[in-house]
Amino acid sequence: MAVPSSPRPSDRTPAPPPNHRISRTGRATRACRISALALTATALATGPALASAAPAATPSGRMKPTVVLVHGAFADASGWSSVVERLQHRGFNVVAPANPLRGLTSDGAYIASVLKSIEGPIVLAGHSYGGAVITEAAAGNPNVKALVYVSAFMPDKGETLGQLSMKFTGSELQPALRPVEYTDGTTKGQDLYIKNDMFHSVFAADLAEAETKVMAVEQRPIAAACFEQKATKAAWRDIPSWFVVAKKDKAIAPDLERFEAKRAKSHTVEVNSSHVAMMSHPDKVTEILQNAADGTTGRAELARTGARTQALTGVGSAAGAALLAGTALVLTVRRRTRAAARSQD
Repeated sequence: MAVPSSPRPSDRTPAPPPNHRISRTGRATRACRISALALTATALATGPALASAAPAATPSGRMKPTVVLVHGAFADASGWSSVVERLQHRGFNVVAPANPLRGLTSDGAYIASVLKSIEGPIVLAGHSYGGAVITEAAAGNPNVKALVYVSAFMPDKGETLGQLSMKFTGSELQPALRPVEYTDGTTKGQDLYIKNDMFHSVFAADLAEAETKVMAVEQRPIAAACFEQKATKAAWRDIPSWFVVAKKDKAIAPDLERFEAKRAKSHTVEVNSSHVAMMSHPDKVTEILQNAADGTTGRAELARTGARTQALTGVGSAAGAALLAGTALVLTVRRRTRAAARSQD
């Protein structure tokens, strides 16, 4: 029986190196996978980060305004605390700056600088002397969409608070004041306090007396010059306003508040309250602030938001397209790899 002869070495087809096809196509596949993963990571990382830069809007599509609360004389921003909590619960950004209480012109300029630091629409509220300050501060600021006066002074250009105070009877503030001379090292003046034993009846008769005893001790004085300086601006002539008239106010005569509100054609609500309506009736005051906010449009800001949204949509679409392209590339390489493998088999 003949034994078949072995082929000569020169007749043999060289065997391919182990894993030859896998190493060549595998590298391409891995490279495509890496590209696709990189594109995915970019899309996921970029999309949410850019989207979070868009300002918040109300369900109606309008930008939610920032509510700025300015306190008045003999008090500080803590008087707004109950209103702040309610506004925050409703999703508003709130700013309650310190009112210097040094002079109507300088206080107005200071609060105006605070307003300029806030982006988007603003609802600006002032209590008591704070009403005079916001009347100065808001003038010429297009972001201030609404003014809210809470048992407040609301002077016209050229008026002093002293003059306004004498228009109507009903205030018991004048005999309750205690003047104190002061100096800050460069200037001298006179501060006004409410006498501690009259603080409850004149300023906050519908609060617990134990609370008003603490408020009397902690009160911030107002410079007498604040009542003597003439208002230089009247923002309520150009900006829609709301007014809370405190019917039991002993610090500012309720009839003066009604006169101011009528003159400005304000949306007016009367509350059975002492001078500090925002403390004794925080739900009602919050509701009025909400009404003022609902009356703002923020159309210019919304337009900017829309443009930004379109840009974000474009970025998202580009990222999505790149991701799909990377995935398609991986699939193409896999198909070619399989075809090559079958042809070599």
